[in-house]
Amino acid sequence: MRNFIFSSPAKYVQGNGVLDQLGEYAAGFGPRALLVADDIVWDIVGERVESALAGKVDYQREPFAGESSNSEILRLAELARKFGSALVVGLGGGKTLDTVKAVADELKQPVLIVPTVASTDAPCSALSVIYSDDGVFEKYRFYDKNPDLVLVDTGVCAQAPVRLFASGIADGLATYVEALAVKRSNSASMVGGAPTVAAMAIAEACEKTLLTYGFSAYTAVAQQLVTPAVEAVVEANTLLSGLGFENAGLAGAHAIHNGFTAIQGDIHHLTHGEKVAYGTLAHMVLEQRSDEEIASYIRFYRSIAMPTTLEELHLEDASWEDLVRIGALANNEGDTLRNLSANFSAEDVAHAIRAVDAFSQAVD
Repeated sequence: MRNFIFSSPAKYVQGNGVLDQLGEYAAGFGPRALLVADDIVWDIVGERVESALAGKVDYQREPFAGESSNSEILRLAELARKFGSALVVGLGGGKTLDTVKAVADELKQPVLIVPTVASTDAPCSALSVIYSDDGVFEKYRFYDKNPDLVLVDTGVCAQAPVRLFASGIADGLATYVEALAVKRSNSASMVGGAPTVAAMAIAEACEKTLLTYGFSAYTAVAQQLVTPAVEAVVEANTLLSGLGFENAGLAGAHAIHNGFTAIQGDIHHLTHGEKVAYGTLAHMVLEQRSDEEIASYIRFYRSIAMPTTLEELHLEDASWEDLVRIGALANNEGDTLRNLSANFSAEDVAHAIRAVDAFSQAVD
């Protein structure tokens, strides 16, 4: 029997304006920091970060090259060594943050995570998704500990494009769907244990929060507003989904998302959450969820402009062979489709992907 394991960041801080407190928190971890942020993120928050760190922490900012690949991890780790950093700070979206966690692991240093979008549940976890330099999924990389601090400024997140906020909602909505599958199949969570009562409760609270407040929060963020609903959804996208997926596990939705990297095309212009949204629907088809459950998810995804058809996924012209390739990668031994069932074939996944499209077009 598996042990019950629950893992979490050492501290999570969220609020409108908390970025200005970064220096106070960072100073507790060391005098010199490597900061990683791409140029777009730095243009948005760089001046505030410099002001927050002034007189508290020396730092060197390095641009993120765009892919959470082994070569990028090793490049940044070597720069950190040359600078003599005592901690690593990541600012940006999911791939930046996954890379920074890996860099900190290479250096065995504390890591501070500062999401500038509420678009994924990557910030809180003790793992990274590693891709090739060309963006093809390779593996999950696991760490001995979660981030030392996750600092989420909701005001910054609300300034980002609303499409990214909606993508975070879609990513979060996969959490309880996949957690239930892991629980039913007696599979292991992402921390290698059985899902705890706490993990399942958090995953369920994530889904409830997103379905209750997601649309109103989406409309507020479209106007760059921070409301109590926005605070709740940012927490669900980031903390609840992060704790839920890691401690309760992943299954079909994220495996199918990873499967999409097997083919080329405009699908790769979509966000992580947009692809996870479609993967969640395909997971629900494979799981034989009721028509009404799937239809309710489709209607909610539409309300926040997430893709529910192959055309919206830019796969309307994909061949059957391409869909089977997606299914084959989703079903590889290093991924999590088997937490839903060990009996699905690549063709089963391809059928589910097409079935989502047909059902979505029939739903009012």
